[in-house]
Amino acid sequence: MNESSGPPSEAGAVVTAALLVIGDEILSGRTKDKNIGYIAEYLTNVGIDLCEVRVVPDVEDEIVAAVNALRHRYTHVFTTGGIGPTHDDITADAVARAFGVATDVDPRAVALLLERIPKDQLNEARLRMARIPAGAELIENSVSKAPGFSLGNVHVMAGVPTIMQAMLDGLAPRLATGRRVLSRSVPAGLKEGDIAGPLAAVQAAFPDVSMGSYPSFEEGVGFTTTLVLRSRAEARLAEAEAAVQAMLAEVRAGRAADT
Repeated sequence: MNESSGPPSEAGAVVTAALLVIGDEILSGRTKDKNIGYIAEYLTNVGIDLCEVRVVPDVEDEIVAAVNALRHRYTHVFTTGGIGPTHDDITADAVARAFGVATDVDPRAVALLLERIPKDQLNEARLRMARIPAGAELIENSVSKAPGFSLGNVHVMAGVPTIMQAMLDGLAPRLATGRRVLSRSVPAGLKEGDIAGPLAAVQAAFPDVSMGSYPSFEEGVGFTTTLVLRSRAEARLAEAEAAVQAMLAEVRAGRAADT
């Protein structure tokens, strides 16, 4: 994963994003999405907060509506899927329609395809992968050469994970980014019900630090909980972690006294 960040936004600004996953195969369960978690982690590492994920079918009206809703709300919108050579690959047309621009075969994209595909095999279907909305900037694809593109704040990438990952690496240097969210994981060694009340009190004392509680079951141990603290300020994160550790120690001591 490339963790270098692109052009910074204003100092301290929060840079947000949405991910639009496109494809009937995702909604039917035939294809299990492998991109959401990767993109979420990648964006967190470069200082972009992924705030929303939507999944829509291969229906142009649905894609257009989602693109228009998301692009006006977030700094960036990333899409995956629907830019291949088949009839149901309609993302480029939908994004162009959302912006009110035309789509046509782009000579830049054709030149990239010709680096991998012999000219006599560049048929009508393959040329669909070179159809780019007017005014878009291409996103490099080092795996199969067929490019993605950026139009405004919408970044259109392939659905195939290896290709999407290569595109994201190519796109990252030009993305506006903000301050990274830092995190700490604290194993509680207790059930959620044992710490919910005390944790709420610590959260109230640190409203600027996000505190999440994640239960799990471990063989031989039983139910346990991991607490995850998140903040952009290192000092506040450290203070909150210390308060959580003190709270956990107090709860453990109380339980020990009751036995």
